[in-house]
Amino acid sequence: MSSENSLLNVLKNQNLVLKIAFGIALGAIIGGFFPSLGGSVAILGALFVSALKALAPVLIFLLVIASIATQRRDQQNHMRPILVLYLVGTLAAATTAVMLSFMFPATITLVGAEAASSAPQGIGEVLNTLLFRIVDNPINALLNSNYVGILAWAIGLGIVLRSANESTKTVLEDFSGAVVGLVQFVIQLAPIGIFGLVAGTIAATGFGALAEYAHLLGLLVGTMLIIALIVNPVIVYLMTKTNPYPLIFTCLRESGITAFFTRSSAANIPVNMALCKKLGLDEDTYSMSIPLGATINMAGAAITISVMTMAAVNTLGIDISIGTALLLCVIASVSACGSSGVAGGSLLLIPLACGLFNIPNDVAMQVVGVGFIIGVVQDSAETALNSSTDVVFTAAACKAAER
Repeated sequence: MSSENSLLNVLKNQNLVLKIAFGIALGAIIGGFFPSLGGSVAILGALFVSALKALAPVLIFLLVIASIATQRRDQQNHMRPILVLYLVGTLAAATTAVMLSFMFPATITLVGAEAASSAPQGIGEVLNTLLFRIVDNPINALLNSNYVGILAWAIGLGIVLRSANESTKTVLEDFSGAVVGLVQFVIQLAPIGIFGLVAGTIAATGFGALAEYAHLLGLLVGTMLIIALIVNPVIVYLMTKTNPYPLIFTCLRESGITAFFTRSSAANIPVNMALCKKLGLDEDTYSMSIPLGATINMAGAAITISVMTMAAVNTLGIDISIGTALLLCVIASVSACGSSGVAGGSLLLIPLACGLFNIPNDVAMQVVGVGFIIGVVQDSAETALNSSTDVVFTAAACKAAER
């Protein structure tokens, strides 16, 4: 009895990464060796995915409105070069992810894949669908998880509410914070949900599904390494005309490693501020760019959204043109900039990108579930890239201004 209590105490005190790893291992054992039991506990995974499905539309709607409405009007004037780097870096990450997804296509096991038989045939149909989704009734968009419509209405309302009084903005921030709190609660239950997802998947498909996940995870992490070690150095060199690798390695070592284990760009802000001070950067600049970067500089999130969406597209046999792929890069970049600050926040934006290809929300949320399964490594690597790049681009802009 004491050994059981000891095990429970250890699990209770461990961080979410280790709890999810334990859930994956236990789910694999149950699903592989006790398939009937694995099928029974699959309901835990279904409940977890359903909870995320219910919260994701409201989360995106309120977060985007609040972030735009409360933005200071003079912020862009001080931050223009760094903002450009943030946006260019995020778009480059999404483009690289889509290119590598064409070169090394990944697929995943999905239930109800036949529901996507109405997939678009080209860029024209995608744009037509996109336009009508944008002008959808906002209530209908929330009810039916029309993420493109949700994003469009949220941006519009956020711009209009920038002139609202401070009490209104405070209410928006409070509602946004409340929904983030609910999402954080659900994500704390991720080990239980993922246990059910893994057990149910392996009970139904065998251990072959894990090989799919390994390929998908390799594609995600490989793309993030390319951005961190090749694309970002090129961007820094173009800005500073100096060897970028001392700065890149310093940021990865002193910011990326910490962010890898905390899995939170927001939690890593003090580390990045101290690193900027150590690098001798302008305090007025980095005191604004680092908190802002933790919100909108999301190259890792753009990679996750792009790769996971392309995996769903490949699984469903949807043929996409170059134009449609470029549109996905843009949508993934914009979506990544609005990803929430909670662990796994980028995964909740995958249905938005999947909506471009008429992939049903039920199928898209299964992709989100797969994302949480591999999130033990994926989300850590994503956060490490996001957070370290905040310092990289801030330093590049400051050094370029000194030239």
